[in-house]
Amino acid sequence: MSQTVQEKNKSFVLEAFDTLFNKRDYAAAERYWSPNYIQHSAHIPPGRKGLFELVKATPASMRYENQTIMAEGDLLMLHGRYSGRGEGLPNWVIVDVVRMEAGLLAEHWDVIEDEVTREQSKSGNPMFGKTFPA
Repeated sequence: MSQTVQEKNKSFVLEAFDTLFNKRDYAAAERYWSPNYIQHSAHIPPGRKGLFELVKATPASMRYENQTIMAEGDLLMLHGRYSGRGEGLPNWVIVDVVRMEAGLLAEHWDVIEDEVTREQSKSGNPMFGKTFPA
């Protein structure tokens, strides 16, 4: 059975995030991010180089953990956690939105929150972890 374009894109993006954020293999990561990559995040310098330099500047303990991923055409949305960002810094729970073009990551937007415990959350629900049917 062949995969749909959306399934292939999901696998590609998850592999790309693992390669860059967890394995920190910058040479391999270049195969996933377009040389013309557009960054829309306020805290990340422009382009692929800006993203890679930001990751290089973070502690080796930083990790990306994906919770869920959705795809619609060339757009993908990932809900994940970035942990180990440095002494005293909270984990981030992030929704990353990426656009693919010509088989590469071409554009990125994000929404970021500091992770809080169930006890710190006014709703009493965790910020990370499935609370919806699979």
